[in-house]
Order: sequence, then structure tokens, then C-alpha cells
Amino acid sequence: MKTNSTAIKKRYDRIAPYFDGLEAMMEGLFFKKWRERLWAKVEGHHILEVGVGTGKNFDYYPKDARITAIDFSEAMLKQATLKKDRKNTNVELELMDVQSLPFADNSFDTVIGSFVFCSVPSAVKGLKELYRVCKPGGQVLLLEHVLSSKPVIAGIMNLINPVVVSLFGANINRNTVKNVKACAFESVRVDEHSGDIIKLIEARK
Repeated sequence: MKTNSTAIKKRYDRIAPYFDGLEAMMEGLFFKKWRERLWAKVEGHHILEVGVGTGKNFDYYPKDARITAIDFSEAMLKQATLKKDRKNTNVELELMDVQSLPFADNSFDTVIGSFVFCSVPSAVKGLKELYRVCKPGGQVLLLEHVLSSKPVIAGIMNLINPVVVSLFGANINRNTVKNVKACAFESVRVDEHSGDIIKLIEARK
């Protein structure tokens, strides 16, 4: 794992016990409806969730699916394990880095993540791994916050990004749609309900 990955991991380890509380207001007001929309698009039986965090998506998992969920923060996975036991969620939790997945090529029907690639040091490398482990004809679904298309807002986001990264390990100025399109997917579309900053991205292999 690269040094910058380690630094970001340590930040998430630090805030893991408080993470759900820190995001509770945004979760209730905005993110919950987006998570529901994201998971409603899942296809197939074998699912990989990347960046599971504290397990905020457990409530939206499709019934009877075989789900593996990963994160590179041990402390976040600890919170997810507690939530898994409390909710009796059927999921296999694994500690690993999305930039270097141990799974075989063409393993999963759907690969899915929510607000993950803001924290991946090499976003394109991670996205190429998602492409690799997705089955031909399968899909990669991502819910991400991205750099605004409005110059003034984008300028502010770029200005404060170093502070946000140092505190939370997340970048707020990523061009994730562009990065997904740089991979070899057959098609990439953005859900029509997406806004300027929050994007639901659907990529088909």
C-alpha cells in the first residue's frame, strides 16, 4: 500500500467511531435517497461493494444476493462488523485496497460503491480494477461527489481541498465521470437525476 494510501487510511481509522454521527444530517437529508436509487439499479447475484465503510448501505442490499464488501480501514470495518451483527446482514467483509484487488478477472455481476473514489489515491487505477473484476456485460455503479461544473464553486472547492484531505482523507474536487470514461467500458452514463456535484454513474463492461 502506498504511503499516501496509508495516510488516508489512518485518517479514516481515526474518525471511524464517529463517522456515522458526523454525517448523520447529510445522510438523512440527501444521501439516503441516493443510496436507495443506487442499489435499485443492482443486477445479478454476485455483488462486490467497494469502500463499505461503516456499512451504511446494509439496509439497501438486495435479498438473496451473494455480497462481498471491502474497505482498506480496519477501524471502519470494525464498525461495519458491529453493524452487520446487529442487523444480521448477510455479507462477507474483507480488508483490502480497491487499487489492488485479489479477485480473479470477470468475477462479479455488479461492482458498486458510494462516495469512495474521493478517497482513492490513484482513482484511475482503482477504477481499472473495478473494470477488471466485473463480468463481461456486468455493470459498475458509483455514487460520487465531484468537482462542480460552475467555475466559482469549482474554484472554492479546489482552494479548500487540501484542508479537507488533511482532516478527512477525502478529495472534493475529483473528475470521477471523466475518470470512468477513461476506462474501457462499453458505455458510461450519468443518471438523469444527478445534480452538479452528486453523480450516479452507470458503467457497462
